[in-house]
Amino acid sequence: MKISRICYVTALSAFLSACGNNTADSERQYGPDPQLPEPQRGLLPGMTVPEPAAWGDQKPTVPDNYTITAIATDLKVPRQTLVLPNGDILVAEGSGGNAPLSKPKDVIAGYLKSQGSTPVKGGDRLTLLRDSDQDGRYETQTVFAENLNAPYGLALIDNDLFVANQDALVRFDYEEGQTKASGPPEEVTKLPSEINHHWTKAMTAGADGRFLYVGIGSNSNITERGMAAEVNRAEVWQIDAETGAHKPYATGLRNPTDLTIQPGTDQLWAVVNERDELGPNLVPDYLTTVQEGGFYGWPYSYWGQHVDHRVRPQKPEKVESAIVPDYSLGSHVAPLGLDFSVPEMGEEFSEGVFIGEHGSWNRANPVGYKVVFIPFSDGRPDGQPVDFATGFLSSDDKTRGRPVGVTVDPRGALIVADDLSHTIWRITPKGNE
Repeated sequence: MKISRICYVTALSAFLSACGNNTADSERQYGPDPQLPEPQRGLLPGMTVPEPAAWGDQKPTVPDNYTITAIATDLKVPRQTLVLPNGDILVAEGSGGNAPLSKPKDVIAGYLKSQGSTPVKGGDRLTLLRDSDQDGRYETQTVFAENLNAPYGLALIDNDLFVANQDALVRFDYEEGQTKASGPPEEVTKLPSEINHHWTKAMTAGADGRFLYVGIGSNSNITERGMAAEVNRAEVWQIDAETGAHKPYATGLRNPTDLTIQPGTDQLWAVVNERDELGPNLVPDYLTTVQEGGFYGWPYSYWGQHVDHRVRPQKPEKVESAIVPDYSLGSHVAPLGLDFSVPEMGEEFSEGVFIGEHGSWNRANPVGYKVVFIPFSDGRPDGQPVDFATGFLSSDDKTRGRPVGVTVDPRGALIVADDLSHTIWRITPKGNE
């Protein structure tokens, strides 16, 4: 019976795990200097995947002086969004990956994670949303392009619309106002796609439009498939937007799931999903600047020079060079969305970044499942995370949604992709609906 199988797998996970869960420890993990406990090792991590539930007549909770509206529903696994110059919104819909389940752990973890994800097949398409009269209701919803391969990252440079599929960067011709691509895309360059344990290809355009930056996740948690499987993985690539020529821009980032450029600068920032199976409060996912030529530790170390003794062979010289990330978001929150705010979002949220936290699967007490705001001062993170959109995880430990991409509309709105309820949410200051 299905219930018996779920109970058995959950009990087996709990029995094999040697990891406790300390909420107080997790609450001390935010900011530039997180408290890191000693690693805890078990055959399996603690696993709790909240059961999905419909939103019904409910919505995520936002600050009192803000309004949230569902502007699109019934999508096919929306991941990332792009606000075009005329205010149209493009939504990348898809789901990828083809990594084989090679261990009993993979089978158990995969089964449990599937209980908290959507059964809907990814659309492999871009959907366009339009609010013609700017009343906050997006009355036009049309397929802009289809037959893509798990599209994720989106960027517009002049009249070139770039899409990062799980296997290639492609380009469409774009004219402002069009609601459908004028033809099939042109391939700019192939992207690493063998195995694709981490399949998402995050992307942003550089400030001057010459380069694109694409995040490429690792092919394992911690090199279980061998280093040969990690060639060109756990990197951020810099790609010439015109020619497709590319190079590793930074390395050692286990899974860089979203990228953005800080306004008024050419500084690249990323959110990164760190490694698992060292306990509920290791290793912190993080927000960081991405330095050209920088190495961020994976797989040999985490949070700078904290050695991961599971990796063989060890490389002390690499550990010594590892850059300490700028800001810890806490362990296992799974950040998948990142964007800088604008003054139009209101004074309290005018300077800083919004981050979509997809939520944990490998802790007994779930974390994440919300959109947070990290305040900045003088161009740097400064202060604790502020909850901006919550309620995705209910008080009865069910999940009604899971945030992925977050995109700031410069007119004063935050666009949030929810890949569990297949919804695009729009959050605005009251009076700016």
